[in-house]
Amino acid sequence: MSPSPAGGPALFIGTDTDYVALVRPQLDPDDPGVREAAEQAGVSPEELAGPGDTWAVLFERGGDGDGFELPGVRDAEPADFAERLRAELLAASGPFTVDGGAALRLEARPADADGYAFTAHITPPDEILTPLTVETGPLSAAALLTDLDAFLGSLA
Repeated sequence: MSPSPAGGPALFIGTDTDYVALVRPQLDPDDPGVREAAEQAGVSPEELAGPGDTWAVLFERGGDGDGFELPGVRDAEPADFAERLRAELLAASGPFTVDGGAALRLEARPADADGYAFTAHITPPDEILTPLTVETGPLSAAALLTDLDAFLGSLA
């Protein structure tokens, strides 16, 4: 698991240049950058930081990335996705799919002796971007299981 640049729970699946991530950014009102942005916006740092309860999907493909918010998503939904991915990694000996709802679906296929490569099918809200796929290189199943445990722990 990689920490979100703004803090908060984050689950990254992929490499530095090809990944999909579920994140719930949480800004720190004491951060100098947040304080400066709040001053420029004419609001308090606490108001600018907000409650930090909005989930987002981030992605990068070949060095180009973007993301979108998932309004109304509660912690239970990303936790359920992570738990189902974890269960599949522990049980699977072949390809599998984990459906993360309308915005994200992961297809996994064995790669290497201890790994999987993923195809992330990402469907942003209609008005933002068109649906796309992100292919990851082989990822260690053991490392991904460790990341999933840390992610789930951050939600507890």
